[in-house]
Amino acid sequence: MTRQAGLPLERGACPYDPAPAQREWGPIAPLTYPDGAQGWFVTGYHETRAILADKRVSARAELVNVPIDLGEMPPKKPADPGVFTGMDDPDHHRYRKLLTGAFTVHRMRQLEDRVAEIVDEHLDAMAAADGAVELVEAFARPVPSLVICELLGAPWERRAEFQRHSAIMFSSESSIEDRLAAGQGVVGFIADLIKEKRAEPGDDLLSDLVASGELTDEELANIGMMLLVAGFETTRNMIALGTLALLDNPDQLAQFQADPDLTANAVEELMRYLSVIHIGPVRTALEDIEIGGVTIKAGDPITFSIPIANRDAAKFANPDVLDITRKAAGQLGFGHGVHQCLGQQLARVEMRIALFRLFARFPGLRLAVPRDEIQVPADASILGPVTLPVTWRS
Repeated sequence: MTRQAGLPLERGACPYDPAPAQREWGPIAPLTYPDGAQGWFVTGYHETRAILADKRVSARAELVNVPIDLGEMPPKKPADPGVFTGMDDPDHHRYRKLLTGAFTVHRMRQLEDRVAEIVDEHLDAMAAADGAVELVEAFARPVPSLVICELLGAPWERRAEFQRHSAIMFSSESSIEDRLAAGQGVVGFIADLIKEKRAEPGDDLLSDLVASGELTDEELANIGMMLLVAGFETTRNMIALGTLALLDNPDQLAQFQADPDLTANAVEELMRYLSVIHIGPVRTALEDIEIGGVTIKAGDPITFSIPIANRDAAKFANPDVLDITRKAAGQLGFGHGVHQCLGQQLARVEMRIALFRLFARFPGLRLAVPRDEIQVPADASILGPVTLPVTWRS
C-alpha cells in the first residue's frame, strides 16, 4: 500500500481515539517524511519504551525530522542554551540535574497547597458568574498558568501580564505575528524575574537556579520559557479534555464523584486514554538498532505515537475503553527514558486537584451546547477542546 508522506492526522468518530490510519501501521513501520527522508513510525508500547530508553537514540534538535508538513522550515540548528529537551547527555544531564534539585519534595508540598487555593479561587469566580461558563478560559487555562508563576516566583501584581502573553502564545486563533510577539513578552517577563531573583532571592525554583551560579541569564530565560511550554499547554488541555471525557462517559464520572480515593487512579487513566501529546516525540538513531524484526539504521529519523502505544492491547486490556479503576501505571503520557517529563508530579497534582474539586463543587456539571459543537482540532500540536461551554444550573 502506498502512503502519502508524513503522518495522517484525521481522527475518527471518537475524538479521543488515535488517528485510524496511523493504527493500521506498526508496531514499527517505515515512514516517509514530508522532506522525502525515510525513517520509522513506532506505535508498540514495549518498542516505544525500549527505543526511548536506548542511548543510541538522540533528541538533539539539529537532527530532528518533523513528521508533518509545517511548510518552509528554518535551517536546523542545535538547541539554544538551556533548552535541554533538544540535547543529549552530558549537556542534557547537566541542566536536568540542576532542575531536579529544584523540584524538591518540600516545594511540591507547598505548591500543592497553592494549587488548591488557585483552583478554589477560580471555582468561586465560576459560581458567581451568570449563566454558562467557558471552562477553558475560566478554569483550564488560568490554573496551570498561575501554578507556573508560583513555581517561578513571579510577583502577584504581574501575573495577569504573564497570563495574557501565554494565552496568546497558545491560542489557535492568534496570528503567527501575535504569537511571536507574545513569546517575546514572556522572555522579557522572565528576564525581569531573573534580575529580581539576583537582587532578592525567594523560596522558588528560579531563585534556586540563579543561586546555583551555574547558569547564564540566557540559559535561565530559556529554561523558564521551556517550563512554560512544557507545563502550561499540556496541563491546560488535560484539564479541559479530561473534563469532556468524563462528561462523555457518565458511568465513569459517577464512579469518580462517588469515590474520592479513585482520583489519582483516574488521572493516570485519563493520561493513558487521552494522550494529549499526539504527535511525537521524535528522535534520530545514532547507530544501527535491531528491534522488532527490523533494523533502524544510523541517521534514520524516528517518530513515536504515544496515543497508540498507550492503547496497545499487549500492555492494557480493552485499551479503547476509559476505565478509571484500571491500573494504568506505566502509561507513557509523560514520556519515558532520560527525557521523561521532569514536572510530572506537579502536573499530576494539578490535574487531581482541578478535576476533583471541579466536579465536587458542581456535581451537576454538563455541556451548555450540543456535543457536536465542541471542537477538538486534530492538527493542534497538543490535543484539546478550543472552547468548552458548561453549566450546572437547572
